[in-house]
Amino acid sequence: MKISDLRAGTGSVNITATVVNKEDPREVRTKYGKELKVANATLKDETGTISISLWENDIDAINVGDKVEISNGYVNEFKGNLQLSTGRNGKITVIGKGDETAESDESTEDMDDSSPAETDDLNPDLGSDETDL
Repeated sequence: MKISDLRAGTGSVNITATVVNKEDPREVRTKYGKELKVANATLKDETGTISISLWENDIDAINVGDKVEISNGYVNEFKGNLQLSTGRNGKITVIGKGDETAESDESTEDMDDSSPAETDDLNPDLGSDETDL
């Protein structure tokens, strides 16, 4: 599957792409009151680009230039833009380390609060059981 094949509502997505941009992480509060870190990133293959939200440990593990494999992801739409998510059952894996001199967004001046990361779409594999909240 390629990025150009993705449509909102597509599930069981398995793709390989390169991280071409990663924004600085920010803190968000879930509907359960838990604070988590999230960073938006852009993935690219030969057919196009798509955004993805990196949560918690994935933020430091994945860098601009890395080649990643998304397993069992799904696509949703946020403010008219497609967004790839790993959700509860998906996984993102680095399969090739990239050139860290590639461009990343280190500026917080242009940070937009209308980020595509939604707190209702959290990956529950982040280390805590939200049923206790």
